[in-house]
Amino acid sequence: MKNRLHNFIYKGFIAICLTTMFNRPIYAQSLLFGNNVEVGLNFGPTFFLGDLGGHAGYGTTFVKDLNLPLTKLMKGAFISVQPNDWLGFRLAAQYTYLAGQDKIINTPGRPESFRKGRNLDFRSNVWEAYTAVELYPMQFFNQNPEEDAPRLKPYIFGGIGLFHFNPQGSLTDQNGNVTWHYLQPLHTEGEGFAEYPGQKNYNLTQLNIPLGAGVKYALTDNINLSTEILYRKTFTDYIDDVSTTYIDPKYFNKYLSVADANIAYQIYDKSSSAPGYPTRTQPGLQRGNPKNMDAYFSVLLKIGIRLVGSNSYDANSVAHTRCPARF
Repeated sequence: MKNRLHNFIYKGFIAICLTTMFNRPIYAQSLLFGNNVEVGLNFGPTFFLGDLGGHAGYGTTFVKDLNLPLTKLMKGAFISVQPNDWLGFRLAAQYTYLAGQDKIINTPGRPESFRKGRNLDFRSNVWEAYTAVELYPMQFFNQNPEEDAPRLKPYIFGGIGLFHFNPQGSLTDQNGNVTWHYLQPLHTEGEGFAEYPGQKNYNLTQLNIPLGAGVKYALTDNINLSTEILYRKTFTDYIDDVSTTYIDPKYFNKYLSVADANIAYQIYDKSSSAPGYPTRTQPGLQRGNPKNMDAYFSVLLKIGIRLVGSNSYDANSVAHTRCPARF
């Protein structure tokens, strides 16, 4: 009986909302756009989290393995729509640059020595676009919609996106000249080779999951400043082209052109150019760690300008767009 009563009340509430929306255009507009349509720019440092580089001990995830000298700048633009005071929707597009290097490891120890002796590196441009849902939890629990909207509002968000990468690795000749080469076509870990059926070719455009939290500050009625942490969970371990084991280099000649096979042979194993460190580069030995997918995150400053409405609180429209805190 309680379930039927709850369903009846819920359906009745939805019917009232729909009737109000269609019969009163001004409130329909508020429901769709609220008092908050915002466009803006964002920028800030980006950090790669993958197999290359790292700090003391065995490689791990998130901030422990950050290499600050490889910090890169991300730039982007966004548009957000906030239909009420606790919910928002965001669409964003961004460009950044990721890099990793084993040789910059500066801590002593056996695990670090193996990674430093591996001596691999990569760099990649990254383009991404995503959509996300923003939640303003303090507003959701606000029981006094007649009060002025606070200037400072914390928020959390999550969504889904696409990103494109294309890793390059470097070779240094006897004269110290450095050249960069795209790594995916070289199949450095035997991706797609019949002799390594478990190592599949990887796509350069893939899904990611953007997650984060931030704080928005209303600088004026029409300008917002925000700072946030944006973390991207990915489903690939090949942003840096390093994931599994060393392969037998003889297969480069079987599957690649003469020119590509020559480059692949030099670039898949660069331990010989890091003398004094232990190496583990025999076929079948560990080259990367496939248990942890690559990731990257940014610390952003955002500047947004409102196109519809302002930061001034409109209690009348909010009263018609707010979902009740309780039935």
